[in-house]
Formats: sequence, structure tokens, C-alpha cells
Amino acid sequence: MILRSGSCLCGAVRYDVRGAPLRIGLCHCTDCRKESGSAFVTFAVWPRHAFSSTGDFSTHAGRSFCPSCGSRLFCLSDAEAELRVGSLDMAPTDLEPTYEVWVKRREDWLHPLPAASQFDEDRG
Repeated sequence: MILRSGSCLCGAVRYDVRGAPLRIGLCHCTDCRKESGSAFVTFAVWPRHAFSSTGDFSTHAGRSFCPSCGSRLFCLSDAEAELRVGSLDMAPTDLEPTYEVWVKRREDWLHPLPAASQFDEDRG
């Protein structure tokens, strides 16, 4: 079974996920752009039971981050753990997005991922 680990920039919050992700994507929505300070967010989703963490994190509008260094880390629900791929310890990863959401907000200079499904807004 694959075990992946990640953390915030200062190392105060650490997490592990076990197994393969359910899905991997890019999001170009306004919230993800503001949260990341970038043109998009790359994320991967695992079943919630495959996720564990240590350290204290804060959450705003469902998005969790380290209160010390501010690193954006994950979004947790009862069913799923959505991780920011950039917070994984291993970089580059072998996690390749298979879809993009909110492409109507994608920057004109960014091209669609060749093999990824494209959604104007959220997946249907």
C-alpha cells in the first residue's frame, strides 16, 4: 500500500494518506485562486479514513491551514480528505490531474491539460 506524507512549511502540522487517491484535479475557481495566491490549485482526494494528521491546524470556510506559517494543507469532510498536492513531501509527485474545474476562470495563457476532462464550473 502506498503511504504519502506531507506537511506545512514550518513542519508543525504533518499528515499521511494511505492508498491511491480517488481523483486528482486542478481548480481555477475564485476561492482557490485567492486561497493559494496562484492561478489554480492542484488537489488530490482520498477517502477520509485513509487520512491522519498531527499538530494543530486552523480552518476557515472548510479549508485547513497551519496557524503558525499559514501553509494551506487540506479540506476535510466526513467522507473525504482533499489535499493540496504542493504540501506533499515528495515533489514532483506521480499524481497527474485527470480533470479541471472552473475552466471558465482559467487564465488565457494557461492551456488545458491534454488528457484531462474540462468542466466550466464544478464536476456534474
